[in-house]
Amino acid sequence: MGVLMSRRQTVERVQKVSLAVSAFKDGLREQPSTRRRAEAGAARQGTLEQEVQEGEEEASAGPSQPEESSASKAAWERLRDGRGVEPEEFDRANRFTPPAFIRPKRELHDDEPPDISLEKREQILNDEMCEICEVWTAESLFPCRICPRVYHDGCLRRMGYLQKDSAVEVTETAHTETGWSCYYCDNLNLLLTEEEMYSLMETLKNCKIIPGACLTLDDFLHYKHQVHKQQFERTMPEAQEEQAALQFNALDPDKKGHIEWQDFLSHESIQLLQKIRPQNALLRLLTPKERERARAAFLALDQDNDGFIGEGECRQARHTWFRKHQKEMLSCNVSISHVGPISEGSPASSRNGKSPEKILPATKQEETSIDWPGFLRENVAYILAARPNSAALHLQPLA
Repeated sequence: MGVLMSRRQTVERVQKVSLAVSAFKDGLREQPSTRRRAEAGAARQGTLEQEVQEGEEEASAGPSQPEESSASKAAWERLRDGRGVEPEEFDRANRFTPPAFIRPKRELHDDEPPDISLEKREQILNDEMCEICEVWTAESLFPCRICPRVYHDGCLRRMGYLQKDSAVEVTETAHTETGWSCYYCDNLNLLLTEEEMYSLMETLKNCKIIPGACLTLDDFLHYKHQVHKQQFERTMPEAQEEQAALQFNALDPDKKGHIEWQDFLSHESIQLLQKIRPQNALLRLLTPKERERARAAFLALDQDNDGFIGEGECRQARHTWFRKHQKEMLSCNVSISHVGPISEGSPASSRNGKSPEKILPATKQEETSIDWPGFLRENVAYILAARPNSAALHLQPLA
């Protein structure tokens, strides 16, 4: 029967069952009479419908001007709780209960080097049930390219995570090498602990950054100058200012003249992780899917299978993590698996044309070799920074 049901019908049926189960549990605890139980169920249903209707009316009317201060306070609270990219009317405009975001905690062994073998491949298995409704149906489930979670598109819409533009992107990329990141993995801010998040919030408040607001180039450079002056008690050098301008351009791929709040928050989150946590701790954040993609990239660059690649090839790989939004990737038959188009140092490119221009740089790179653990340490921050679905480069690779 699940095959014949539409997505909307399936989700509505799940909701009704959930309400019935909840009412039954309440009845077991309180043991009300049949009449009181019916009245409570009717009241609960009426309240739910009323909240949904009120939420839709408030969403269409828009926020009022006198509530700007309270809206700003609520924005800081959402940011603290790890919900910095959710809409104002999230709780009331959707029937499903928002997920509880639990920030990670540092463990004692986090700074120790993890055992990530190059030879031992990891088996990648996705969940069988939707992360939101916890129900399997015959409908197509959209997998996350970072974690094992899967989702129904109808559930994502009910949660407010799938709008008109993003719905097309999820449908086209979820089952390809490009992939799609779920709302957990798309938010780099959720990688921060409570202490790290508090530190970031204090920095943003001291620099007069408004949560949810877009930043122009002047705003971004002014913020970077303030942060540098607070940290080092001196003016930021001109070379770093130029690097900050390049980072702004990387965060604004569409050349709109400003960067979105979500992209700015992700950039600052990964920057803070780089400053505070050692590379071993960052390596422990990689998921099995990300580790497998890193293995595929390293093995493709290791043409002679000696376990080493050139330093130039390692730098080249940093750019491939962010090539997930180019259309030619979807039809590319031979590529570094899930990482990006073929680099010039990969075996496929060397087979297609062994010109002197391509072979000469490889011989120069043999002077400095990097093994598998070194490759992971050099690229871990860029792998994490490539998680969001946004086309922005949240960590601009150095030349």
